Amino acid sequence: MCTVVLLRRPNAPWPLLFAANRDELEGRPWLPPARHWQGETGENRDTVTAGLDQLAGGTWLGVNDRGMVAGVLNRPGTLGPAPDKRSRGELPLEALEYESAEAAADALQHLDPEAYRPFNLVIADALNAYWLCAREGEKHITSTPIGEGLSMLTAHDLNDAERSARIRHYRPLFQAAAAPDPDSRQNDTWKPWQDLLASPQSAPGAGPEEAMNIRLESGFGTRSSSIIALPRPQYPPRPPIWRFCHGAPDTGRWTEIEF
Repeated sequence: MCTVVLLRRPNAPWPLLFAANRDELEGRPWLPPARHWQGETGENRDTVTAGLDQLAGGTWLGVNDRGMVAGVLNRPGTLGPAPDKRSRGELPLEALEYESAEAAADALQHLDPEAYRPFNLVIADALNAYWLCAREGEKHITSTPIGEGLSMLTAHDLNDAERSARIRHYRPLFQAAAAPDPDSRQNDTWKPWQDLLASPQSAPGAGPEEAMNIRLESGFGTRSSSIIALPRPQYPPRPPIWRFCHGAPDTGRWTEIEF
């Protein structure tokens, strides 16, 4: 399962901090975030910067030029594609065609959930954030606003500390850690969150699959890590900041994605 951490502070210069670890099988090919869809016709995807899943053509996480971020996660027991279903990697790309998180969430909650395997989808901008959920066997997609403060999502429900040992263990740690200050000139402002994203520690009594940074004998593990900061709307606009680690966050190199 993947992990998303959101810190919403509407009155801050950077109202949204969005951290994510992508967990995937070792052999699934992918490319780091870039404008992989530039030049496509009939879609507003030339404004999207996102990672590319080379197997299915979609993405797990992306940002658009209008200051939105969207990321998709699997629900429990639904790893991998299904031959009779559309790729869940299409969903962030569809969300990022809209002008705002509110408009995207309103549109995507009306999709047919049976066209996809179950998913969690996070859509956010500097003003609003939403968790869209398609559960196994349900005939509709639920859309839930994400409130202020720090929230966390894995394959389970938002902030579900009862069923997700990772949320139970790590959400209090993120709440206690110093949040990154994107306006700081010091690189170590990102370190507390980067260290948590890189942690191999599991909750007491939980298995290694409940660590933040996963490395399993099956070949499943954490393949990349991201911290995205969205600025307050202003004129002239400021671009977001996307710090990206190509590879497991305890061994990979952190760089900034260019927009």
